Amino acid sequence: MYAIIETGGKQYKVQEGEVVFIEKLTQEEGSSVTFDKVVAVSNGDKVDFGAPYISKVTVQAKVLNHGKDKKVIIFKYKPKKGYRRKNGHRQPYTKVQIEKINA
Repeated sequence: MYAIIETGGKQYKVQEGEVVFIEKLTQEEGSSVTFDKVVAVSNGDKVDFGAPYISKVTVQAKVLNHGKDKKVIIFKYKPKKGYRRKNGHRQPYTKVQIEKINA
């Protein structure tokens, strides 16, 4: 059984017991979070799709920790003009473990 959830403007395919890195959430470490924006859910051969979301289906997860991703270097330049700009970015994330898919 798997579900496709939407959080942080992105969609993730999740299964029970799986650990997923998602966009940063405001919940504390060790707390529980419920995702109610479920786009699709599959149970064996049966697949249900929402328009846009499936009502009465939720995914429960536990927040493991918060962190930052690897650094991404942004380097802009224009040849023969002496224009160079270097910048770095580390995207914050939340590591969650999927506990249960309530379908």
